[in-house]
Amino acid sequence: MSTVAGTTEADGGRGPEGTAAPRAREPEGRPAGERPAAEQPAGNAAEEGPRAGGGTGAGPSPLRLLLSRVRPHRGVLVRAGLLSLAGSVAGLAMPLTAKHAVDAFAADRSPAGPLLALTALVLLGAVLSAYGRYLMSRTGEGVVLRARDQLVGRIMRLKVPAVDRLTPGDLQSRVTSDTNLLRTVLSSGLVESFNSVLMLLGTIGFMAYMDLTLLGVTLVVIVGIGAVTSLLMPRIQRAQLRAQESVGAMGAALDRVLQAFRTVKASGAEERETAAVASAARHAHDRGVSVARWSSVSDVTMAMSIQLAFLAVLGVGGARVASGSLEISSLIAFLLYLFYLMGPIGGLVEGWTGLQSGLAAVRRIDEVESLPGEPAAAPGAVGRETPATPFGVTFRDVAFGYGGERGPAHQGVTFDVPAGGLVALVGPSGAGKSTVFSLLERFYDHDSGTITVDGRDIRDWPLAELRGSLAYVEQDAPVLAGTLRENLVFAAPDAQEKALAAAVARTRLDTLVDRLPEGLDTAVGHRGVTLSGGERQRIAIARALLRRPRLLLLDEVTSQLDAVNEQALRDLILELAEQTTVLVIAHRLSTVRHADRIVVLEDGRVRAAGTHEELIEGDDLYRELATTQLAADTR
Repeated sequence: MSTVAGTTEADGGRGPEGTAAPRAREPEGRPAGERPAAEQPAGNAAEEGPRAGGGTGAGPSPLRLLLSRVRPHRGVLVRAGLLSLAGSVAGLAMPLTAKHAVDAFAADRSPAGPLLALTALVLLGAVLSAYGRYLMSRTGEGVVLRARDQLVGRIMRLKVPAVDRLTPGDLQSRVTSDTNLLRTVLSSGLVESFNSVLMLLGTIGFMAYMDLTLLGVTLVVIVGIGAVTSLLMPRIQRAQLRAQESVGAMGAALDRVLQAFRTVKASGAEERETAAVASAARHAHDRGVSVARWSSVSDVTMAMSIQLAFLAVLGVGGARVASGSLEISSLIAFLLYLFYLMGPIGGLVEGWTGLQSGLAAVRRIDEVESLPGEPAAAPGAVGRETPATPFGVTFRDVAFGYGGERGPAHQGVTFDVPAGGLVALVGPSGAGKSTVFSLLERFYDHDSGTITVDGRDIRDWPLAELRGSLAYVEQDAPVLAGTLRENLVFAAPDAQEKALAAAVARTRLDTLVDRLPEGLDTAVGHRGVTLSGGERQRIAIARALLRRPRLLLLDEVTSQLDAVNEQALRDLILELAEQTTVLVIAHRLSTVRHADRIVVLEDGRVRAAGTHEELIEGDDLYRELATTQLAADTR
């Protein structure tokens, strides 16, 4: 899926930072047209961006979404939880065993038996707990992997307008840091919390067995402070969500700079951009500090409850020991159980905090998964053994707008592209030429009117079949990190060596291949940084040829070529027009003056159509464009 398709021409095809990839995007809103029912994602009637702050719309609660991710792993989680619980239960018997050891010392008996039992309990509890934690950690990694697979798959199937309203840095944050939090909530948020509840009940049971009066004193203190702590939890939840959103914003700010790294340096803007990213980092820091502050208050409050309970139990228990109503060994065992409460209570606090982080993370993940997506391609839907007959295209009274404050991009556009031959789209910047390509690729759906491809309404085409029959060469000619071969066969991974060699020769890339140290298997760098603009354009054209398209869409494909290669490409376009349908956008009229038909667009409307000679005679705008261009070419 192209990430720059459907871009506007209002700025001459350059982004605000002069980058090659992000031409100023057209989609500031969403197309008003309805999508076919087959492509409506369940539960999404509108193409909205992620809901701010997690959203308040109808749908499953974050907890239910979280549990749905855990459900496939519930078997191993139950085993892990039982092992951890068994290890903790072994620890519960330790204070009682210690009591028997103290009684043995007091009665001048050998404490060997209780001490051996105590040692065995320590070792058994450690082994069981360690294995249980390992199972939980392994399962957590599985949950993270599954979530990342699903999320990346969903991002790849998102509709173009949805992606255009997001930032790459924020999407990366959702795939990386947000999914990582699922591991935390799985271990400390769910299993540990459940075990902590059981351990808390078990500890209270042993304390009740030791002395009900001291248990009452303990519960009065802990419950009172616990009620205060519960008031902090909503604040922790809100702070955690804001912290995760600020991390995504920081990633977006950094991605903005990296996408235009050379432009930043050439503009001397390093300090300004550093300050912008640092500001986002400080904002993330402040949000993180807010989480740490409220979490610390919660942790200290619960720890303080144990300390206060200890003082109360020590005072009351000491008095009872002095009166002879309580054995000293029983007081020692009770105090050990009291400190043993710190584990379950701390686990509950940590689990609740982790749960809030996980709920915030799953909410942000669900925001992406709830965006409108395209249907998945059926197996074998793309690709053909032999070239098929060329496509014809018809636009009839097509209207389309990107929404927001922008005016309509198309206002009743009507023209025909016969099957086979060369048709050119010309006109000033912002006339709606690139929008034609975006509608043909169905990056967007038109609002009204009719578009037919090969005599069939474009909405009736399965997306994979439609796009598998088209090849689109963008003006910016994006090149992906990897080898030259990988870029050439990107749209046709099964291309044979003979076809690859032919495409390389036809686009005059053979000199480049000979120059590279490893030929086709040479890495071209991130976004093709080691290649010239003209080389990237020729790679994009060769990639399109290997696709064997029935309709070839070329957007300003000569804009970065020298005179020799431009003439060679013009000859190649005319040659291709004898085999398939070629629809080309061009500002350089020398590229298209020999087209079978030229369509002139202005302000989202077709103002004229005909051959070069006919338009020179009959259309003032085309005559002005042609005169200006030809004068520039002769300088």
